[in-house]
Amino acid sequence: MRITPRRLAAGMSLWAPNLWSGIRVKRFADDWTSAIVELHVNVITRNYVKTAFGGSMSAMTDPYFFMLVMHQLGRDYVVWDTRGEIEFVKPGRGVLTARFEVPAAKAEELRERARGGAKVLEWFETDITDASGDVVARVRREVYVREKMRVTAAATPPR
Repeated sequence: MRITPRRLAAGMSLWAPNLWSGIRVKRFADDWTSAIVELHVNVITRNYVKTAFGGSMSAMTDPYFFMLVMHQLGRDYVVWDTRGEIEFVKPGRGVLTARFEVPAAKAEELRERARGGAKVLEWFETDITDASGDVVARVRREVYVREKMRVTAAATPPR
């Protein structure tokens, strides 16, 4: 079965760590250039002071940049999420939203930089906002990209 943006969004929303953390993937774009993820802060998912757990806000942003890059580049590339940073701006309450964007031109740039097996590290940024559009947290995620060795070896002429 081929993974489609719609199937992946549904699967990620039902995946136990996301499901029990109140994280819902609203959508992946059909061309894998964007995703929208929500965190529902409620009696089960809030902390002692009735706001979103910082770890839940970090978790809601964890895999999405690398997934967008991975699906755009295809099977010839290794793509990982290597590290993240989060700056908490204000308490998160209600429904929090993060929008992820990796334009096709950025994916193509990463493909070119990784050609021949070069290691590429790229930072991506997004904001987590509340229902009124106020920024609750600023997030940065670093993504690792490298062309797979079998591809690099096949492109290298024999000696």
